[in-house]
Amino acid sequence: MTVRALRLAPPGAWTRWRRHLAALGLLWTALAALFARDAADMAGIWWNSATFTHCLLMVPLIGWLVAQRMPQLRGLTPVYWWPALLWLAGGGLVWLVGEAASVALFRHLGLVLMLQGAVGAALGERLVRALLFPLAYALLLVPFGEELVPLLQTFTAAISVALLRLAGLEAALEGVFITTRAGLFEVAEECAGVNFLIAMLAYSVFAAHLCFRGWRRRTLFVFSALAATILANALRAWGTMLAADIWGIEAAGGIDHIFYGWIFFGLVILIVMLVARRWFDRPAGDVAVIVTGLQGTPRFSGAARHILPAALAIPLAFAGWAALIGGRSGPLPATMAVAAPAGWSAAAADAAPWRPRFDGADQIVLRDFADARGRVVTVAIGGFERQAEGREVAGFGQGAVDPASDWAWSAALAPVGGARTERLFHPGPVLRDAATWYVVDGRATGSARTAKLLGLKARLGGGDPRALSLIVSAEAGQGGAAAISDFVSASGGAQAMADRALKLR
Repeated sequence: MTVRALRLAPPGAWTRWRRHLAALGLLWTALAALFARDAADMAGIWWNSATFTHCLLMVPLIGWLVAQRMPQLRGLTPVYWWPALLWLAGGGLVWLVGEAASVALFRHLGLVLMLQGAVGAALGERLVRALLFPLAYALLLVPFGEELVPLLQTFTAAISVALLRLAGLEAALEGVFITTRAGLFEVAEECAGVNFLIAMLAYSVFAAHLCFRGWRRRTLFVFSALAATILANALRAWGTMLAADIWGIEAAGGIDHIFYGWIFFGLVILIVMLVARRWFDRPAGDVAVIVTGLQGTPRFSGAARHILPAALAIPLAFAGWAALIGGRSGPLPATMAVAAPAGWSAAAADAAPWRPRFDGADQIVLRDFADARGRVVTVAIGGFERQAEGREVAGFGQGAVDPASDWAWSAALAPVGGARTERLFHPGPVLRDAATWYVVDGRATGSARTAKLLGLKARLGGGDPRALSLIVSAEAGQGGAAAISDFVSASGGAQAMADRALKLR
């Protein structure tokens, strides 16, 4: 019979633990109340978005990881820890940047960082080190990765066409649209595999922690799992088109939905685990965390009466600052001017009408212009007196492609005048090019990232709160990107067009 020595907590330890856990509960409750909108928004994404439903499982998994460490944690002494105030302040700063720039990713990340900082403030350095993996794993609760969709769409389409040609089938590629003898296929956002990729990241990190001891093997396992996921998604798209060639496009669509939704993800996980199994080096009953060296006199500890009020005041200060700067707005001109440049005149809308999406815009202008060569361009401007959640010039779903319309993103094109330029597709088929500039704090840019930074600077530094989304578009058969370039050049450039719309000149 094996006798295992149990480490008994010293007298009064449980009372101390209760006080510190109560302090942690107080800090978490305060953070949940101050940032209730962001907490609810993040939970809503987990519940409603197929890309992030795995986060609902991650929450109890994190609880299990903590419970797994409890036998070791009982031997450690919780303290109130001064350096965690910097952790809280860093999280608050990240949240403030997200609030000022209207970037939900930063707001959600800032909230998670503040919740982690509260753990450090209430429990101390030694407990943070013992809980390092569960705390780090919680960062994957932040919804991210949807910005990878266009890249994954393009990659999946290119690999699928290459595989089709290797199989002896003719295939033509136009952006993310593939034409075969079975019909026209779109590698849509749902087919890009980003939900599969993000779920695999969460799974592989968890599995790597449980199955491997060394960081080299863990890292290699995670990257191999992600690479296998991307390749498997391309094979899935290829298989769907191959099935359509054999059985017809309607049958292939049904097979794809059932196969990919219920079986495919599980098969890829199974294959990854079976291949990696021979290199597993962490026993099933291995101790969750080694606390040797974590005992002793804690560093930088302090009294609750000093640290807890500071830990509450820091997030309150950031929330108050955001409330003070968040409500500024500026009036737009009664009519945003769009002038016909030399060589162009007003024209009627085309046969396949295109309209962008400007949610929350305070003013929208749409004008069609034609030149003597018969080329037609459409100028669209969405004006915002201020930017906020759901009313941003560079927000998800905003701009040239309205997700609720028949138009779909097809491919990225070479920039026109520094604009973000892309090709759109409409059933018919009709191809249309669109160049987008974001005008923030009076400056026109084709970079969504720069627009976010300009918005951040304007809100924190007292700049012009107004913003415009300026889009110039033309069908490929009516000049496309070349017509856009000529029209913008004749207008004096995108900055001059923005200045006229805002009546800055």
